[in-house]
Amino acid sequence: MLVQIQVNTDHNIHGGEGLATYVTTELENSLSRFDGWLTRVEVHLSEDGGSKPDDKKCVIEARPGGKQPVAVTHHAATVDDAYTGAAHKLGRALDTRYSRAHDHKGSDSIRHMPAPEDAEPDEPQG
Repeated sequence: MLVQIQVNTDHNIHGGEGLATYVTTELENSLSRFDGWLTRVEVHLSEDGGSKPDDKKCVIEARPGGKQPVAVTHHAATVDDAYTGAAHKLGRALDTRYSRAHDHKGSDSIRHMPAPEDAEPDEPQG
């Protein structure tokens, strides 16, 4: 995969190199269908602090070549759940963006279709 994946954590998130390797491997697998379209993916794992139950946050920003970045955020009780939720949201968002950029509804516009041929000319009424 040619896409560059960068994993950033704040000082409250523990896991170090193992966590970065896990996230990188998972993203490479789940985003492989976008090979050649994405140039960079940044993952930001953080803890909001405080006493909220869903204080872990994962923000993933994907950069398609020559297009606006796609960013998603997910909050959860654990780092793993925050990452998993954000990765799922990113997959859906990229599927939508990719299909809009590459699918052209599969058929010609009505303006480019030939006129229908009548089997029999209309009979005069009278």
